[in-house]
Amino acid sequence: MEIASGTVAYLANLSRLHFNEDEQAVITDELQQMLAFVEKLQELDTTGVEPLMHMGDAVNVLREDKVAGSVTRAEALKNAPVHDEQFFKVPKVIRK
Repeated sequence: MEIASGTVAYLANLSRLHFNEDEQAVITDELQQMLAFVEKLQELDTTGVEPLMHMGDAVNVLREDKVAGSVTRAEALKNAPVHDEQFFKVPKVIRK
């Protein structure tokens, strides 16, 4: 599969990224290498190979959830650069 510059431009637009032509050429080449690797993996015969849920045999290695002390709202907001009485205030990042 060949990656076209239009595909990179489309993906950049979806990601809200901006690339100059040199950067776009590098990204096109890197995406092409990734696709070539995936295509190479698809050549492997995987008949009889069971799908893996995890790479190891360990089961449930996560800690048990326990209720513990927490920070009060006032303590959490104390060092925030901008806040009101209840919430952190952050700049808007998604514009439409």
